[in-house]
Amino acid sequence: MKVGDSGDKAVALMRELRTAAQLQHAWLTQSWQHAGTSLHPAAVTVLSELGRHGECRPSDLAKRKMVDVSVISRQIAQLAAAGLVERRPAPEDGRASLVRISAAGRAQLERWRDQYLEYVGRALGDWTEDELESLTTRLTLMNQGLRDALVPAVCPPQAGEQRK
Repeated sequence: MKVGDSGDKAVALMRELRTAAQLQHAWLTQSWQHAGTSLHPAAVTVLSELGRHGECRPSDLAKRKMVDVSVISRQIAQLAAAGLVERRPAPEDGRASLVRISAAGRAQLERWRDQYLEYVGRALGDWTEDELESLTTRLTLMNQGLRDALVPAVCPPQAGEQRK
């Protein structure tokens, strides 16, 4: 893809994506304050990752979320203390651990998902399924392009991926 001579459209796109991320964060913070939980709002994203991808090592979560493993470890500790995740030693290496969502975590994640879908429904209720799918497909491709454009030390390829 060629970015126009001025790059204005690409910059405008990235600006809108940043605004969308800020709005999502604002909703998450707002809903978290109303829920009265002691968990950090970012912990729900870790729980969501575990719900979507299943049991994994904390280091794998950190790679997917592109954060330091110490950040993930703190969030896992909060989730474990709340009974939302379970940890067990990795069978191939007892020094490492595997983390998975608990039954209570799955139920809580479902409640948060319902609240989130209500929010998104209010925002995008007049969009068609085709419009949602089209934008999602384009954003997925864009995110892969952005990921590929990062220097390897910042965002190494995930297992099974090849850098272009």
